[in-house]
Amino acid sequence: MDPSTSTSFSSPTEQLPTTSGINVTGIDTSARLPSLEGLFKNNIVLTLRPGLDLWKGLGVGLTVLRQGIVLGTTALRRRMLVTLEINNKDRSYEWFLAWMAHQTNIVAKQKLRSAPWIRSHQLSVETILEQRKNGSSSALFKLVAGPGTHWFRYRGAWMQVKRERETRSMQLMSGVPWETVTLTTLSRDRTLFPQLLSEARDLAMRGQEGKLVIHTAWGIEWKPFGLPRRKRPLQSVVLKPGVGERIEQDITSFLNRRQWYADRGIPYRRGYLLHGPPGSGKTSFIQALAGSLNYDICLLNLSERGLADDKLNHLLSNAPERSFVLIEDIDAAFNKRVQTSEDGYQSSVTFSGFLNALDGVASGEERIVFMTTNHIEKLDPALIRPGRVDMSELIDDSSANQARVLFTRFYGDSEDMEEPEVEELANILETIVIEETESGRKVSMAALQGLFIRSKAKDAIARCRELFVSRQP
Repeated sequence: MDPSTSTSFSSPTEQLPTTSGINVTGIDTSARLPSLEGLFKNNIVLTLRPGLDLWKGLGVGLTVLRQGIVLGTTALRRRMLVTLEINNKDRSYEWFLAWMAHQTNIVAKQKLRSAPWIRSHQLSVETILEQRKNGSSSALFKLVAGPGTHWFRYRGAWMQVKRERETRSMQLMSGVPWETVTLTTLSRDRTLFPQLLSEARDLAMRGQEGKLVIHTAWGIEWKPFGLPRRKRPLQSVVLKPGVGERIEQDITSFLNRRQWYADRGIPYRRGYLLHGPPGSGKTSFIQALAGSLNYDICLLNLSERGLADDKLNHLLSNAPERSFVLIEDIDAAFNKRVQTSEDGYQSSVTFSGFLNALDGVASGEERIVFMTTNHIEKLDPALIRPGRVDMSELIDDSSANQARVLFTRFYGDSEDMEEPEVEELANILETIVIEETESGRKVSMAALQGLFIRSKAKDAIARCRELFVSRQP
């Protein structure tokens, strides 16, 4: 072979130079390898896209996880927790707050470290003001759990108490803000709610056991006035023989004939009028009668400022259960109005509105109304007709028999005198009352009672003639 035309071959292991200056074993790769600049640009795109996708996936995952936690927490809460809401329109609201205050007092007295009630630093005060007829007054303060979150343990179960107050909206008539108390505990302990409320109710009723509750009108609502008062025994009010028994028998018969009224379509309500001179015991007898029947008294003042016909009708139709509505001095309720301030009169109740509230179309049922007056002759016949006043009784000044009975009840158990001496003085008093009555002079039972309270028996007999006054027929 001609050396000039022959082709020279390299062995596979021979190193050949490349234009890029990189030695490659047997292969020229200078055309296949990308440049450094192109490699860098392509890597930015390839690197950022997986990073963005990763963050997007992570965000979606966290969102799903959060929603899952919320849903899971809600489901778990519904499954494992139970809540009870009490608003301040419900009677249990005050009972429960009073129960919590009572538990606090127990812990404070016993000074227990591990106590069922965890002391709270968020407190509210409830002031109870009692205004007496003689002008004196007294105030009591009761600390209760304030708005916020509280914890306590009841019969081995932990409970959360959240008291919330809505300050942006208030009750229209009373001006009291809306409030709610929410109790939360484990679902397994839901049976403790009725037990707790029953205990709170019993505690509240125990404070009123054997006592008389007086309610007064507050806007269009009835609210207890002052503290419950001790019930007065019915026999402590001495009336003429047969008077108290007739009233008690009539009202007892009325209370036992509810179905009888319903069967005949007769409105189930009753009205009583007790009339007589001042100090004869009209109001005292009503209080004693309410106590003997376990009834409360709703004291209604027709001259109260802001009271109108519609409010009066609402109050009479929504009196608390087992209560007497007492309207004193009805003869003075519709006298000529006297303006007391720039915003109007004390009361805007009209006589026709009052009559309609007693037995009109819109008047309520299941109601017992007592009215008192010192001057029955001043009352309009339309007011005392049957249907509005079903029973009228005269509660007069003291008779000889009344004075004797009252005297023996005051001094009969006295350690200073024997029973024969008390009887002798009682006979003297009875004779004095008869003589003064025949001469046109009378004495009220209130005057005699006041004399007996501040005097000994013999001194009372010696001074009793000073109490007699002339009464116009």
